[in-house]
Amino acid sequence: MVPGLTSAEDRLGTVFISELFMVEFKGMRSLKIGLVLGVLSAASWAQDKPAPAPATGSVNIPFEGLKTFSEVYGRIQQDYVEPVPDDKLLEDAIRGMLSGLDPHSTYLDQEQYNELKVGTTGQFGGLGIEVGMENGFVKVIAPIDDTPAFHAGIKAGDLIIRLDDKPVKGMSLNDAVKMMRGEPGSPIVLTVVREGVDQPLKITITRDIIKVKSVKSRILEEGYGYLRITSFQSKTGDNMIEAIDEMKKKGALKGLVLDLRNNPGGVLNAAVSVSDAFLENGLIVYTDGRVEDAKMRFSATPNDIIGGAPIVVLINGGSASASEIVAGALQDHKRAVIMGEKTFGKGSVQTILPTSNGGAVKLTTARYYTPSGRSIQAEGITPDVPISRVKLEMAAKSEFAPIKEADLTGHLSNDKSKKTGDAKEKDGEASEEALALQDYPLNEALNLLKGINIVHKNGVKN
Repeated sequence: MVPGLTSAEDRLGTVFISELFMVEFKGMRSLKIGLVLGVLSAASWAQDKPAPAPATGSVNIPFEGLKTFSEVYGRIQQDYVEPVPDDKLLEDAIRGMLSGLDPHSTYLDQEQYNELKVGTTGQFGGLGIEVGMENGFVKVIAPIDDTPAFHAGIKAGDLIIRLDDKPVKGMSLNDAVKMMRGEPGSPIVLTVVREGVDQPLKITITRDIIKVKSVKSRILEEGYGYLRITSFQSKTGDNMIEAIDEMKKKGALKGLVLDLRNNPGGVLNAAVSVSDAFLENGLIVYTDGRVEDAKMRFSATPNDIIGGAPIVVLINGGSASASEIVAGALQDHKRAVIMGEKTFGKGSVQTILPTSNGGAVKLTTARYYTPSGRSIQAEGITPDVPISRVKLEMAAKSEFAPIKEADLTGHLSNDKSKKTGDAKEKDGEASEEALALQDYPLNEALNLLKGINIVHKNGVKN
């Protein structure tokens, strides 16, 4: 079983249906073509139980369609400009069949399957970007923090149109990903189209071993914590709890900013663990699909790790999948204020189904829904407090500053003024200005947390 993957990834039965066709071509000898169609059904692979026979009438064999397939197969074998190995043709046919379903269903050969298993543990080779397909081009869902792609300036929403000198149009997503991966230290040039930029950008990135630290944390101000989750891996829930415990050692938390911006998602169970840490009870997420294994419900267990302290969740267009599960659950339970931009809108669940040749089928088997029954698929999470992408700059200081009472000649002194607090107040203003310039949405999230505490004064204990 792949660590942390969802649904019935360790369950697979394969029923092979073989049909033998005789195809006559004018002026050519008869071709005998054996066509094997793999039909997936539910069985317990882990326990080596045989797959149950499909219910009568549950599998309809499209003989006419298969006959057409065999004719095309034979034509390629006989007439194509150069010989093509049988296994390549069949693998390409499988890839095409899956890619025609949706952008997330695909076939993984043995190498790709092993890479997927390694990726869920938090270490893999490459550039450090989560990608998908859009109109035949590779679309960046999000760059991963502290990776070559992140440092090179790749942004969520970028469309990659060339890899070195090769056009992406016509490539499969798997082929494009394979090109982007390579020996650590080797460069690759990505040509990207970016919204708002007239000309395509050429960005050179040096490949590296990607070690993703999925949880980062720090204290923003006394009592206010910051927690960033860059992706959802098998140990993200445990790592998050450890990070919060470390912050609590520095004093009780009066509020927390949970930053899910540019988080492309990951393991479903990790998203459930993160949501559960802040909820006392109720539904977190549920999935629904055609087969029984695709119908799952995840509920919260008692114990809010920060004792009910207010939470602001930061999201943007690069927040996808598992990120949307967390944001949707906390929003539906009114446990957090969601701030930022509308999310990516990936509300489907992919199940990894191993195949007998060491590869796997990544198949979309369900949609997931927030506790209130919302489907996020192609819709995304709408923030409670929208914040557009802005870049702040300090206004030039005018020599004609506004006149205040303290500037008037002969003004009364404040008999209760605490001079010792002036320096701290100025330091606080300076740090707030710095945060606003570095990360405006984060600064606004912190201000919102302060406002919630001023209004409610709920004496949170943690």
